[in-house]
Amino acid sequence: MRHINIYRSFRMGFAYNAIEVMAFVFVSVIGLMMLTAVVLFIVDRFQTGDAIRRNYPVIGRFRNIFTELGEFFRQYFFAMDREEMPFNRAQRNWVYNASEAKGNTVAFGSTRNLNIPGTPIFMNAPFPPLDDQFGASEPLVIGPTCRQPYSAPSIFNISGMSYGAISKPAVLALSKGAKAAGVWMNTGEGGLSPYHLEGGADIVFQIGTAKFGVRDAEGNLSDDKLREVAAHPQVKMFEIKLSQGAKPGKGGILPAAKIDAEISQIRGVPMGMDAISPNRHREVDDFDGLLDLIAHLREVTGKPVGIKTCMGSADPWFDFFRRIRERGADSAPDFITVDGGEGGTGAAPMPLIDLVGLPLREALIRMVDLRDLSGLHDRIRIVASGKLVAPGDVAWAICLGADFITSARGFMFSLGCIQALKCNKNTCPTGITTHIPSLQKGLVVHEKEKRVAAYARSVIHEVETIAHSVGVPEPRLMRRRHVRIVCDDGTSVQMDDLYPSVKSDAEGLDRARGNRQFEDGLRRLGVV
Repeated sequence: MRHINIYRSFRMGFAYNAIEVMAFVFVSVIGLMMLTAVVLFIVDRFQTGDAIRRNYPVIGRFRNIFTELGEFFRQYFFAMDREEMPFNRAQRNWVYNASEAKGNTVAFGSTRNLNIPGTPIFMNAPFPPLDDQFGASEPLVIGPTCRQPYSAPSIFNISGMSYGAISKPAVLALSKGAKAAGVWMNTGEGGLSPYHLEGGADIVFQIGTAKFGVRDAEGNLSDDKLREVAAHPQVKMFEIKLSQGAKPGKGGILPAAKIDAEISQIRGVPMGMDAISPNRHREVDDFDGLLDLIAHLREVTGKPVGIKTCMGSADPWFDFFRRIRERGADSAPDFITVDGGEGGTGAAPMPLIDLVGLPLREALIRMVDLRDLSGLHDRIRIVASGKLVAPGDVAWAICLGADFITSARGFMFSLGCIQALKCNKNTCPTGITTHIPSLQKGLVVHEKEKRVAAYARSVIHEVETIAHSVGVPEPRLMRRRHVRIVCDDGTSVQMDDLYPSVKSDAEGLDRARGNRQFEDGLRRLGVV
C-alpha cells in the first residue's frame, strides 16, 4: 500500500510539474507575441515608407502577406481549369500526365470554350488514312549548302534556356531527355556548359547580343572560340538571337544572385553584378550587316546558321528578303526562329512582356508568306516558338507553315515546374531556376530525364494523331486548309480563306500572282 501511495504521489507530482511547464511555455509564448506586436507597432508607426503600415500598425502587414499568398490560393483553390495565366491548370496537367507517360484520355466532354475568337478547330477527314498508311515525319535537312548540314530528326524540340537562368540538374535532365527522345536542345544565350554536352543531345548554340561563350576579353565575337564550340560534334547549328518574344528591344538579364564562379567562367562575365546583354548586336546596323554576320559564322563554323526574332511588323522584313534575292539564295539564313510576343523568360520588364511584339499567330503567318513569296520555301526552314506546349499548339503552327516547333516552358513543366513565378528570384521551389543547392536537390536528374523524354514523345505522337485525323499520313503535310479559326461572332472560317498560302497547292507563285495581297508583296520583294 505504501508503494502504491508513493507511486500515486509521484504521478500527481509529475502531472503538476507538466502543467506548470505547459503554463510557463504558454505564458512565455503569449508574452513573446505581445512583445513582438509592441515592437512591430512602434516600428510601423514611425517608419515612413509604407502608408498602410504607418496608419494601421501590425494589421497593415497582413496586406503584404495576403498579396504573396494570393498566387497560391488562386492556383489551387479559386481558378477554374482554364482560367489561369500564362498557363492554366488544364495545360499544366496535360504536360504532367504526358511526362509520366500516363494516358491523357478524359471523360464526359471537353471543358474548353470553343466559341472564343482565335480558337483553332481541326477539320477531320471523312476517310482518314488507315493505321498502316500512317507514319512519322521524316528528318528534314537544314543548311543544305553548308559544309556540315544538319538532318533534324524531330518536329518538336527544346527552345533556348540558358545555364544560369536554369540550374545544373535542369540542364542535365533536359540534355539526357532530349537525347533519349531524339530532339535537339537550344543552349539559350548563356553559352555551352559541360552539362549540355554530358547528356549527348544534338545542340543548337545560341549567340546572344553579349556573345556569351564565344566572346573575347572586350566582349567581341571571337572566331577562335567559335571554332572551339563548332568542334563539338553535338553542336549542330548556330542561332543568332536578334530578339525574343518576352522582351523585344531589350537584351537578356541574369541577376547577380544566379552568377557563381562556374557561370562567370562559361559566360565570360564578372561575379557580383547582373549580366545584362545589349539590346542588339553592336556590329549589325542593318540587314546587309546581318547577312554578312550569317555568312561569316557559316564560313567559320561550317554549320547551319539561323536567326531568332520577335516581329513587330512585317514591313521591315520585306527589305530583308529583297536583299537575299539580290545577293542570291546562298546568302539566306538556314533557318528563322519566329518567337511570339507571348513568349516567356526568367526576367524581363512587365511592359515588354505585356505590350511589345506580335503574337505568334500573326508573326508566323507573315514570316512564312514572305519566305514563300521570295521563292525560298526549300532553302529557309521556319521554326515556331512561343507558348507552344500542347499537341494542338504544335499542330496549329505546322498548319501555318512552320517546319519545326520549339518549346521552353512545356519542357519546364515536364521537369516539374509548378508555375510558382519565382524564376527571377533564385528561390524556385522545384530546383529548376535556382542555384541554391538545398532547392536543387529536389530535381533528381535520372528521374526527370525520363519525364522530359516522355513529354517530347507524347507531343509528337499526339500531333501525328491530329494529322491522321485530318486525313494526311504525317504532320508536315498539314496545311492551312486543315484548320478552321473561330471568329468574333462564334462561327469559324477555314484558315486558308483568311490567310491564303502560296504553297497550299501546286500553282505556287502563279496562285500568288492572282491574289491582290500577294501581288503587292511580290512587287515589294522585287519578284515582279
